[in-house]
Amino acid sequence: MSVSTLLGGRTDSEAKQISPLLVLKHGQKRVAVKRQRSYNLMLDSVCKHFPSIPRDAVTLQTNQLDICDGHFVDITAEIWDEIIDLLTFIEVTRAEMPPSPVPLSLGDWGVSLPEYLQAASHINSRDSPGNGKKVTIKVIFPSGEIRSTKISRATRVDKLVADASRMLGYCPTDFKATWGGTTMRQDWSIGSYSIKDGDSINLQALPSIGSYNIKDGDFHDIRELAHVRGGKPVIYLYSPSDIDVSVKLSLVPEWSLSVIYPVVATQDHGQRLEWNVRTHQDGSLTEHNSGLDVSYLFWEAESNLPHSPASKPQPLDTFSPTSSSLSDTDSVVIPVDKVTVYLDKSLKALGLHTEARTSFITYWLPDILKHEYIALRFVPQSAYERAASLNISPQPDMVTRVFMLFRGIPKEHLANWANAQMQAEKDVAWWVDVVGVDLARAGDMALFRVLEWGGMEVFI
Repeated sequence: MSVSTLLGGRTDSEAKQISPLLVLKHGQKRVAVKRQRSYNLMLDSVCKHFPSIPRDAVTLQTNQLDICDGHFVDITAEIWDEIIDLLTFIEVTRAEMPPSPVPLSLGDWGVSLPEYLQAASHINSRDSPGNGKKVTIKVIFPSGEIRSTKISRATRVDKLVADASRMLGYCPTDFKATWGGTTMRQDWSIGSYSIKDGDSINLQALPSIGSYNIKDGDFHDIRELAHVRGGKPVIYLYSPSDIDVSVKLSLVPEWSLSVIYPVVATQDHGQRLEWNVRTHQDGSLTEHNSGLDVSYLFWEAESNLPHSPASKPQPLDTFSPTSSSLSDTDSVVIPVDKVTVYLDKSLKALGLHTEARTSFITYWLPDILKHEYIALRFVPQSAYERAASLNISPQPDMVTRVFMLFRGIPKEHLANWANAQMQAEKDVAWWVDVVGVDLARAGDMALFRVLEWGGMEVFI
């Protein structure tokens, strides 16, 4: 009996359908590669696509075999030939180095790691949360590499970020730390957060100033450029009767959750969450985990990766949290003193009720008032859904998602926005077709309806 039979082999007909490709995954990165018959050639492919992992530290894992019982197990070179045709997906991990009593070297930089970034040994009774002095955490680097470390709770977040950044050869200001979907304050200590042994802290790359199309003489708030955020998307649930509802939100890798309410656990480094609520006929919600009664579900996200501004305007059906822009052809440009009236009319046309319109406008008004003129556009629901997917069960009869992009326009640049200024004179009802709203169903109180609004200020 062959090894492949023991592991869960294929029939002859299935063998004929074997794809020449398979998927490698490490951290958040997935790549389709050629299915290599040679284990060494497969390692070559892994090292090519995941250069941060030394070849001698590469470990290939699978959970697709019957004997795995759903768990990820290491794939050895001895059985590679027998199982390669049974796999479609391989998890690439970095082998853990044995604990060392001396600091690890930083290689080419010739710098020793600080004590708390040395590979941690197994947790013993002295390291338990009971004494409150140290905690063993996992530091997840932007590449997906994970390192365990024992750290003093008195250590400041900026110290952790600085030391980890030096390991990568980067400036500490290039990164931020997040825990449980929340951006950590640089001036707070680790002990300021309810971090337990085994928790993960994510290091995420911030957009660099060089990644923006900034010319000499331009003025930008550096703090704003470093945190391009999806601001206050809120989700209302309206049902004709009280029901239990699961709301799952999944973000693309360019976004990570920074603030959520009611607070629930996040997964995939702050890119997925699930709320479980009970709806009420007055529009309020009860979140099951906390017991909180709320008017809506709130989330906010920050960009992870430096964006590359497009050389030409993006199609209307395209939306990327890190590279979306506004142009003279897809936007309207309005004097700042007329923006609130224009927004109220537009949001009303898109089906937002009075409270939602008021909350939307007052949330963004402080940012809008910083400018002389505002360019804005609403994102098609289909494009927005690809960036921030909602999976709601039971399935709603109607979902309306309104997301606005806007930016400030200096008076001296108005000549470049002639068409957008003319479009501002059009009936605001044209946004209904752009976004894709079914107003009749969105206002039908006999249906289970979902309404979400949010926005983002962009700088390109």
